[in-house]
Amino acid sequence: MSVAESRRIVLFRHAKADWPQVSDHERPLADRGRMDAAVAGRKLADTGIPLDLAVCSTATRTRDTWKLAVHELPHRPKTVYEERVYEASPGELIAVLNETPDDAQNVVLIGHNPGIQGLADILAGEAEGDARTRMKSLGFPTAAYAVLTFTGSWKTVEPGVGTLTDYWAPTE
Repeated sequence: MSVAESRRIVLFRHAKADWPQVSDHERPLADRGRMDAAVAGRKLADTGIPLDLAVCSTATRTRDTWKLAVHELPHRPKTVYEERVYEASPGELIAVLNETPDDAQNVVLIGHNPGIQGLADILAGEAEGDARTRMKSLGFPTAAYAVLTFTGSWKTVEPGVGTLTDYWAPTE
């Protein structure tokens, strides 16, 4: 694949977690979270984006969100569980994306707020339709995702490089 081709980044926040007496990293999904994760997977499948790679936080709630969502997709992408995504800032998430192999055209990053929302905000130099308005209005609730496109190598991902092309949240 040429680095000049268009690429897509799907920024996917984990679904609603429960609050049992466990460490934050080990929090499981709540009942609503399990339902929303599957719905988000179906909505993501409806976009028709053929995902090549999933980069997922190692936290229990993100792993479980992805396991439920990926079952709704027509094709299961390679999945990498990355410790650095847990509690990552937008800058740290950009560093993870910069390491993505250039043979991956479409990548989903499953993580946490405020990093995922912050990353969507700073990568989106432009937006199509009302995607930015909806994202600003609804925030980035659990199980929401944003789709951004950009042209170039993964090493060129930086603030303002992308166009926000789609946004979905379970509250829509």
